[in-house]
Amino acid sequence: MEKQRLFLNKNLHILFTVTLIAVMGVTSIAPAFPKISRELGISSARVGLLITVFTFPGIFLSPVMGVMADRLGRKTVLVPSLLLFGIAGTACTFTHDFAGLLILRFFQGIGAASIASLNQTIIGDVFTGKDRIQAMGYNATVLSFGTALYPAIGGAIALLGWHYPFLLSLFAFPVAFLVARTLESPEPENTQDVLDYLKSALHHMRGADVIGLYFASSATFILLYGVLLSYFPFYLKSTYDATSFSIGIIISSASIGTALGSSNIRYLNKRFSIKQLIITAFLLYGTAIVLTLVIKTLLLLLVPVMLYGFANGINMPAAQTALSNSAPMEYRGAFMSLNGMVLRLGQTLGPVLTGLSFALWGLPGVFYSALIFIACTIFILAFLLKSRPENP
Repeated sequence: MEKQRLFLNKNLHILFTVTLIAVMGVTSIAPAFPKISRELGISSARVGLLITVFTFPGIFLSPVMGVMADRLGRKTVLVPSLLLFGIAGTACTFTHDFAGLLILRFFQGIGAASIASLNQTIIGDVFTGKDRIQAMGYNATVLSFGTALYPAIGGAIALLGWHYPFLLSLFAFPVAFLVARTLESPEPENTQDVLDYLKSALHHMRGADVIGLYFASSATFILLYGVLLSYFPFYLKSTYDATSFSIGIIISSASIGTALGSSNIRYLNKRFSIKQLIITAFLLYGTAIVLTLVIKTLLLLLVPVMLYGFANGINMPAAQTALSNSAPMEYRGAFMSLNGMVLRLGQTLGPVLTGLSFALWGLPGVFYSALIFIACTIFILAFLLKSRPENP
């Protein structure tokens, strides 16, 4: 399929809207964290629980949802998930108690557990060959626009009140309608009984290369949710006295780099293996953190944040495509949802681990511990990942 025709594909456009819902759950409210902390009288460490309880259900439910999607159909699982996300997220707007907010975020996290992974599964189902990595790249570009828009919009709305960014969850309802009525995607035909299905799926997953890809996904989101989304806003506030809107703008600038990297992933994959792309991304993460500590001007922080975004732009579509290529269609839901599980594990562990570093060593400790983690990750990935050629 020609590049231009691929970008105009109706099904891909619908999947883009699902992506925008999937990325909404944290990025839209992160700029409001300092205000939530102040107005509800909770510590900076505790406000990170709004991420933890949201991502926690996905650790256990993502694989279950993937199995159900392989057995019952993709849309049968995806549409109810979108509806639950919208209901619980919107209800957060009307809750002014932190305990109640955590409960609603937990239920919203149940809805979110399958959204991103099933979206990637359907992309793998609909597109093949070189179109697949390009579609993943386009999807990552849209994700980058979401990560750009939501912090800026959320930060601006939070100026009116910390609870208003949760109203963005209302957009999940029209997206659910589009998926149910308009999306055209093949459904897997699985005639195995459940036990044989699980044995076959696990057999395909146990290679060192697949394990390495799962580890890369988890590590990516430990850094993203632990450093950039949880504690980078506090760094900007304490160091530069930045407003919630300024924080949103700075974080949003990562999308420029992400769009640049992901939109060129097909070209980069012709020149470099998946392994090289992923390891390079982690090297760039480390470089961005070092630059953040060295730079002393708020405006110049746009440079490391955009560099971080560029790393995400080559890392995520490369890893997602490699996983999709490794999975037969009848097991792809389980493959990608297990990736969703380890991704959620990373999202959940990120704020907890960085919160521990913050409690022990303050904000500088968050960044220094992240650099040590990046070095360990690169060593592990160099050992586990195969040098994959250009996408077939």
